Amino acid sequence: MKKVYWRPQGMPLYAFILVALFSVGGLAAVEHFKIDARKPYYREKLAASKLALTAMEIVKEERLQRGLPIDQEVDPAASGLIGSFVTPVTSDAGDLDAKQTSINPNFAAVIVDLLKKAKVKEGDPVAVSLSGSFPALNICVYSALTTLHLKPTIIDSVGASQWGANDPSFLWIDMEHLLYKKGVFPFRSSAATMGGKYDKAREMTGKGRELIAEAIKRNDLTMIRVPTVRDNIDERMRIYYSETTPKVYINVGGGMISAGIRPFKRILKPGLLLAELPAEGKADSVINRFLKEDIPVIHIENVKLLAKQYGLPMSPATLPQPGEGEIYYQQRYNPWLAGGVLLGILLGLYVFGRVDWGFRMLRASSKPEVGPPEPMV
Repeated sequence: MKKVYWRPQGMPLYAFILVALFSVGGLAAVEHFKIDARKPYYREKLAASKLALTAMEIVKEERLQRGLPIDQEVDPAASGLIGSFVTPVTSDAGDLDAKQTSINPNFAAVIVDLLKKAKVKEGDPVAVSLSGSFPALNICVYSALTTLHLKPTIIDSVGASQWGANDPSFLWIDMEHLLYKKGVFPFRSSAATMGGKYDKAREMTGKGRELIAEAIKRNDLTMIRVPTVRDNIDERMRIYYSETTPKVYINVGGGMISAGIRPFKRILKPGLLLAELPAEGKADSVINRFLKEDIPVIHIENVKLLAKQYGLPMSPATLPQPGEGEIYYQQRYNPWLAGGVLLGILLGLYVFGRVDWGFRMLRASSKPEVGPPEPMV
């Protein structure tokens, strides 16, 4: 028995218009009704952010127990992680908007993302430099390191810029020690410096330097005391390499020892810095040395730009909750909707061009001379 095939004598213009309208409407629907898809390492990012929030709440509770008030005019989220305008241990001018923006546990997810881009694995050694200017970001770094089970060697700069952890009785290293004692984080820093100008707090009074020295002593940390900037960099590198070669270097803040003098700082963008980026020049720094050794650097500075890149809010009035932000999700086309639209277009072309009953649906077309599909043997 021979099979019978059908071929159209012609498709009416009205059929083409209907298919075109359906196609345009389907395209608009696919573009409008996108879905939120989880980005890579969603679970690790969320876990790190939850841990950061827990740590922030513990620090706030401790601050209140010590009778240290929270000024909600400068700390609208009432986080307890924003300090005062000026204290004896204040090292430099600070950007209040940047400090407020940093009070976000979801920065821990950002750091997880950057660490994964640096291709670290569980158990890898990591070199870390922290600043008292951004205690919330320090907490987020610790949360990311803890979640990914990395092994950090940490050096703190104790002094803080305006609005940072600049209360002499509750500095960043005091917060760090508190979180370590409570078992929130399984590690703490091994050494500390004064911070401030030339990492020697030269812009502070003798009383301010004395208060920092007392804080380092009460937290049982080794103070780095060396005569020159180069000696300081050498000593930090010795500490970082004392056991093994770090897989990545994390720096929080713009300290001169870590980031270099101002001309070099200007070429450093926040985020992941790779060895192929410009690292030459006369400005010596810890970042420069790691880049020259082909070791990636995660530079946590220019907080507002970093927040913008990852879709985090600027100066939030309330403390953001874990899981908020573009760091967790990305919009994608709905494959079921796109597939349905494509199937509808193909079905319409088939019905109007190949099937006799499809022709009968359109026989009231403006072109009556077009006949129905004819059989073809």
